Amino acid sequence: MRRIRVVPVAVATLVAVAGAGAPVLAADAAPAAPARYVVTLRPGADPGRVASDHARVHGAAVGHVYRHALSGYSATLTAAAADRLSSDPRVAAVLPDREVRVTAQVVPAGIQRVGATRGSAAAGNGRGAVDADIAILDTGIDARHRDLDVVGGVNCIQGNNSFTDLNGHGTHVAGTAAARDNSTGVVGVAPGARLWAVRVLDANGSGSWSSILCGIDWVTARADVIEVANMSLGGGGGEGSCSDHGLREAICRSTAAGVTYVVSAGNAASNASGFVPATYDEVITVSAITDFDGLPGGVGAPTCQYGTDDTFAGFSNFGPDVDLTAPGVCVTSTWRGGGYRAISGTSMASPHVAGAAALYLSTHPGATPAQVRSALLAAGTYDWVGDRDAVQEPLLDVSGF
Repeated sequence: MRRIRVVPVAVATLVAVAGAGAPVLAADAAPAAPARYVVTLRPGADPGRVASDHARVHGAAVGHVYRHALSGYSATLTAAAADRLSSDPRVAAVLPDREVRVTAQVVPAGIQRVGATRGSAAAGNGRGAVDADIAILDTGIDARHRDLDVVGGVNCIQGNNSFTDLNGHGTHVAGTAAARDNSTGVVGVAPGARLWAVRVLDANGSGSWSSILCGIDWVTARADVIEVANMSLGGGGGEGSCSDHGLREAICRSTAAGVTYVVSAGNAASNASGFVPATYDEVITVSAITDFDGLPGGVGAPTCQYGTDDTFAGFSNFGPDVDLTAPGVCVTSTWRGGGYRAISGTSMASPHVAGAAALYLSTHPGATPAQVRSALLAAGTYDWVGDRDAVQEPLLDVSGF
C-alpha cells in the first residue's frame, strides 16, 4: 500500500511504505501485515455476494461495497489473499488503496483571520437562495452552522457514523460554495444552495481511495438530485482511463450520470498532470490566484499573508489540465463550531467554481457537465497575471449568470 505524506503548503507526494526496496524477510520473520485494497468486479457479478464469499473464503475484512460508480468493494487483506483474489474470474482488478489529503495551504496561526465577511460576484443582495444541490466530498460539514443549509450526507470513514466535520476544511469549502445570504458571516457563490456532506476525509484531513470511491458511489446513486460535486483534495497519480477499474472510472461513470465534478489543482507549484483527480479530463480543475480586494487592477494590500494582488498564487499547480482559476489566498469562509476563518489553497479556489456550476444549473436545469464546463470557461475573464504555463486559464466570472 502507498501513503501520502503531509507537507505544509504543498500537496503531499506518495511515498512507498512497502514493496520495492523493502528488506527481504528472514525465514522465521512475521508475515507482512494486512493492507487495504479496492476490489473491482466484472459485469454481472453481485458486489455484496462476492464480498461475502471473499470474506468467508479468503478472510477479507470488507469495508465499503460499491454498486453505482463502480462494481466492487474495499477490504483489508494479506498480500497472499490479494493475489488469490486476482485469480477469481469474477474479479476485474485488485488495486492497492491509497491515502489522499486535503489541498489547503497551512496558514500560520498568527496571520489567520477569523470571522471576516467575504462576498462573491453573484451574492450579497440578501435575496433568497439558489435552487441547486452540491455535494462536498471532504472532511464533512458542520450541519449546525447558521450559514449553511446541510440537507443530508454520508460518512465514508470507517468507525464513525457521522458526517459532522471534525477538521474544519469541509465546512470552509461548503461556505465558499453556498453560504446563505442572510446578513451575517459570509456569503457563497451560490447562496443557500442545498449542501450534502460526504465525509471522505478524517479529522486530520486524511483519507483513502476507498473512502473517496465510497463518496463518489453515494453521489452517483443520487445523481437525480445532486447536480454538482466538489473535491478539494488530491494526491499523486497518473491519468488513468475510464476503464481503469479505479478512481477515474468511477468519476467517468458519475459524470455520465449527470454530476458535474469540480476539483482543486493542488498546491505543489507543479504541473497538475501528476495529481489526481486534477489531471482527469472529466472534471473541472481549478488553480488559485491571489486577490485581496475583490477588484482587478493589482492594488489590493495583503491581508492574512504576503502576496501580490491579482497574480497567480505561488503554491498553485498549473498546466494544460487546469481549466479555470479563482481566488484562493486569504479566503474567508465558514468554520466548524459556527465560526469563520481565512485560509489559503487551491482547496479554497475550487468551491468558488462549484458554486458557479450550481448557480448556472439553477437557471439551466438539465445542462450536462460538458455544457456547464463550456459555459464557465466562456464567461471567464483574463484580468490577472503570472500564469506559469503557455496558456492562461480564465478567471471565474459569474456576473452574467
